[in-house]
Amino acid sequence: MVEAGDIITLTAGAWRLQAPLGGSSYGQVWRAASVLDGTPAAVKLVNRAQMDLALPPQQVVWRACFDAEIAFLRGLQPWDQRHIVRLLDSGEHEGQPALALELLDGDLAAHVATLRSRGDGPRIGQALAWTAQVNAALAKVHQYGWRYLDLKPANLLVDAHTGTLKLADFGTNRPLQDSAAHSYAGTAAWQAPEQFFPDDAGRYRTDARSDYFALGALLYWLVAGIPLRFCAACADAYRARGTAGAAALRAPAILAPDEAALFAGHGGDAPVALLRALLAARPEARPRHALEISRLIARAAAGADPLRSAA
Repeated sequence: MVEAGDIITLTAGAWRLQAPLGGSSYGQVWRAASVLDGTPAAVKLVNRAQMDLALPPQQVVWRACFDAEIAFLRGLQPWDQRHIVRLLDSGEHEGQPALALELLDGDLAAHVATLRSRGDGPRIGQALAWTAQVNAALAKVHQYGWRYLDLKPANLLVDAHTGTLKLADFGTNRPLQDSAAHSYAGTAAWQAPEQFFPDDAGRYRTDARSDYFALGALLYWLVAGIPLRFCAACADAYRARGTAGAAALRAPAILAPDEAALFAGHGGDAPVALLRALLAARPEARPRHALEISRLIARAAAGADPLRSAA
């Protein structure tokens, strides 16, 4: 167990833990500062209490998630990090992988909740700008040979100084070259159909276009203020029965007419074409790459109702 005041020594330096920021079933994130110069950081450690309780196969999976994240972030060049969280340091603590990341100003879920509590939720112009930034982050993930598979507001960090978003948490990354069906990964509330519904062997076959569906789900949530009904149904089924919930779920339409109308009511008709392209039920019907999405975003922004686009 770690606690405030502990010093975590990694490859490039030492980091003093200050306060917990959050975590997951297998990871803990702490606010920290460099012992050398006080540089703030978010230090991510293995949750040892949960790791010790887990069975060996699960321990292997959790370790692999940390290793995948570190490998991806270490491979980035400085110019790749405009919309991807920056790795400050990495190494091991008590025999488990650990990393120190740049400290940002919270995640998009909390940021949007604060805006909406003030009656100032993001309008279509801001939503499209954020969608473009996330598309740029996904383009880097794909360029380096990975698919992300866990795009959601909680994994997007807000840089208040620059007003930009940065993608974080790369433990679900899977190599793009590995086209074989795989085990379940990600978060049910934001997944493409092929990522939530398994094949007859209980496996999942995803690619970069699975990330584009999640981008569409994010765009809808930003503009409409509520999740897609399809995504909400998948989330409910997963909470009730885990991955077995997919077999019993009668999923609603991915973008029902009333949902498209609600979206258009906030953004005008032009952005709906972008939304429909990203949320296509079949992967092959979605955009092929980030450049195609960028062009669709530009058309959506040009055609959006100017009264609704104002930030």
